[in-house]
Amino acid sequence: MKTETKKVDGTIRELRVEVSGDVVKNKFDGAFKQIGAQAKYPGFRAGHVPRDILEKKFYEAVHDLVLKELLPEIYNKALEQEKLDVVSLPEISEVKLDLTALSFKAKVHVSPEIKLGEYKGIKLSYRRIKVDPAEIDRNLETVKETRKAGDLDDSFARGLGYPDLVELKKAFERQIALRSDNIQRQALEDTLIEALCGKLDFKLPQPLVDRQLNDMLRQAKMDMAMKGVPADKLEEQETELKKELEPMARAQVKTYLVLSEIARREKIADDEHLPRNVIEFLFRNAAWEIKD
Repeated sequence: MKTETKKVDGTIRELRVEVSGDVVKNKFDGAFKQIGAQAKYPGFRAGHVPRDILEKKFYEAVHDLVLKELLPEIYNKALEQEKLDVVSLPEISEVKLDLTALSFKAKVHVSPEIKLGEYKGIKLSYRRIKVDPAEIDRNLETVKETRKAGDLDDSFARGLGYPDLVELKKAFERQIALRSDNIQRQALEDTLIEALCGKLDFKLPQPLVDRQLNDMLRQAKMDMAMKGVPADKLEEQETELKKELEPMARAQVKTYLVLSEIARREKIADDEHLPRNVIEFLFRNAAWEIKD
């Protein structure tokens, strides 16, 4: 198999492939055998039509069958041979197939080359969570008013499933602490991502941006529909929505590609949990400052 890759730009490659010999011949032999087993032709029983007649009368069907099976197989082998990390389906053109050879051209989008800086030891500050008793009381008052209850006492606590007011306050303290911790955690993730991606500049594969943008657009329209926005209004706002969402889509694709590059270097599994696993890895290897 002969392969040649031409760099079109930072994320686009043009792949030319040619294969001949037994690989093609064997595929045609198998396809003629498959078609011949069911082919009907005057003067011959099914399954006994001579090869020369099959080639004359059924060549087009066999050609299509071979192309359908052989092209994806050769394309994938070519990707392996050229070590291309493609991120979208190929644009196939200039396909030529006969009894002895297959050749074609494939335009593919690939992951960009990312020149990462140092990603271990990123400085992060964590502030210990302290819950102000006054905040606990404010939350309790809100619940009391919502339930139109009387005094904040043990009876009120038992009505919420707690043995006394002390335990109820402890439960509220845990909830407030957890909420504060989650907010801080998200802020730390944002700091981490900015430290990783802020100064990096590389071309994003357009198919990935388009896919992310379409997902975000679909979700936004669904949310608006749930709020009662009519379908015709949704269509009217689609162009404006796209313009508004595109920067976020591009930022998310950029982040994913950077996290994927770290995963590749650190041999972190490439699965649906990749972003979360890489962030956990970066947190474990960060330079932490704990503040009271």
